Amino acid sequence: MAEVCVAEPWESADFAAALAGVSRVFHLAARVHVMRETEAHGAAAFHRFNVDATLNLARQAAAAGVQRFVFVSSVKVNGEQTTAGLPFAESDKPTPQDDYGRSKTLAEGALRDLAARTGMAVVIVRPPLVYGPGAKGNFATLAKAVLRGMPLPLGSIDNRRSLVALDNLVDFLVTVGSHPAAANETFLVSDGDDLSTTQLVRGLAAAAGLPGRLISVPPWLLRVTGTMVGRAGAVQRLCGDLQVDIGKARRLLGWRPPLSVQQGLRRAVALGQDDEKSV
Repeated sequence: MAEVCVAEPWESADFAAALAGVSRVFHLAARVHVMRETEAHGAAAFHRFNVDATLNLARQAAAAGVQRFVFVSSVKVNGEQTTAGLPFAESDKPTPQDDYGRSKTLAEGALRDLAARTGMAVVIVRPPLVYGPGAKGNFATLAKAVLRGMPLPLGSIDNRRSLVALDNLVDFLVTVGSHPAAANETFLVSDGDDLSTTQLVRGLAAAAGLPGRLISVPPWLLRVTGTMVGRAGAVQRLCGDLQVDIGKARRLLGWRPPLSVQQGLRRAVALGQDDEKSV
């Protein structure tokens, strides 16, 4: 496989060499995981990278005769949390709550318009938290704490959150890249087995062969403390629900996650343990 490097800025870059002879494009690049914004105009930066750069590539892909453009969006297009027992569905009205989610929503709409004008099939995939070897963000922070044997005040959280193992996401992208029924559709994807934060910690510990060091603290107290220290968003993600319904992927594509969540956690933890030993 040839590797083609494209110089920034991506919103005006020439992708002709990279697109030559290509029939499928999988677009995963995004501005994300900006925990402490350093850009003077953060919203504009998200728009420039996640909307303008995406459309620049997609327009050139359509002109080059690419048959299918698979866009990895985000569950944040749907919103930040769900009501217990009412998972997000693809047909729900988008309710993004931050600049990242809004930029992904705009990119989705622009891609659908482009598909209608050009005939290039567009597939939109909205994953929730993706975990696996090399995962970053909140999952990496939680996994590192578990591997280091830190006691965590997360023993009384009875929420439900959808996750997707990296292997499962890759399998799904390969599926929608070629399945005839996936053309011009939007899909939510997950492991199909939602966990509470307490179950996630226990699962990580079990995958590492370690005891799960959990302290039972009422969720309301965690939320109050999080608000007091300016970490309300992080605590909400630990305590709140965020579930997705993958029924559409099952029905339309016959897709099943090849890895169970337990297998996914074992794979994620294996590399993390190696990293901890090297510290």
